[in-house]
Amino acid sequence: MDFVTSTAILPLLLGCVGVCSLFKLLQWLRTRACVRNAVVVITGATSGLGRECARVFHAAGAKLVLCGRNAEALEELTRELAASRATKVQTHKPYTVTFDLTDPGAIVGAAAEILQCFGYVDVLINNAGISYRGTIVDTNLDVDRRVMETNYFGPVALTKALLPSMIRRRQGHVVAISSIQGKISVPFRSAYAASKHATQAFFDCLRAEVERHDIEVTVVSPGYIQTSLSLNAVTADGSKYGVMDETTAQGRSPSQVARDVLAAVGKKKKDVVLADVAPSLAVYLRTLAPRLFFSLMASRARKEWKPKRC
Repeated sequence: MDFVTSTAILPLLLGCVGVCSLFKLLQWLRTRACVRNAVVVITGATSGLGRECARVFHAAGAKLVLCGRNAEALEELTRELAASRATKVQTHKPYTVTFDLTDPGAIVGAAAEILQCFGYVDVLINNAGISYRGTIVDTNLDVDRRVMETNYFGPVALTKALLPSMIRRRQGHVVAISSIQGKISVPFRSAYAASKHATQAFFDCLRAEVERHDIEVTVVSPGYIQTSLSLNAVTADGSKYGVMDETTAQGRSPSQVARDVLAAVGKKKKDVVLADVAPSLAVYLRTLAPRLFFSLMASRARKEWKPKRC
């Protein structure tokens, strides 16, 4: 009986695995089809997650407008994508728009230039950002402002500049690359966490307001990603941090997160958390057991503060 049962269960299990695999493949193909020939704007496209998003969306057949501060790096990425042949989907040569997201005066002109590329925007991916390391008491207010300009005011200004064209077409999708720290605050990350909390709040409001115009809004909140974000982080005095944190080095690959962003766009998800179990649970702990959460964060602050005082 045991032998008969085992021989009957094995094909059933294999069949279930096969069906699940086929379902995932069909989902992936449908996701790619959703952005094929769509005009996708990516800020912060020259490095880290932005660069991987450019590769993933380009391979899916999107018409890209790549944005960043470094014109040479943007052109280099464009050549790399044009030379790529790792897809059977028809691809398109990307356009590039160079501007500084922290310069309010440059954003209106940049938005006009973006719209001139294809005449409209289907998907805006607000990816550009900067991180921060430091104690609140030692941090210059100019540093707080700099982080907010890059992570919050810049994306908000660009979104507002492009939003009217989406409303007129009654079509568009705005994506904000936030962080798990937009949902919970971690010691010695105050400026960064504050900018991401503001990002979460703004785009949550935007989602509700533009739903009647058939415009989608997605907030993606990754945990740690293997990028140079910590290396380029600013410190309390505005200098570069220049250290690859262990948590960052052990984070998710940017290519996987980029594929998750593509999937979120294809499935029109509203809020996506891409983090490990511990930080994901911390989000719920902050709401359901705030005293415990605050105690854990205070303990973490004490542990991280000790080597700083040596």
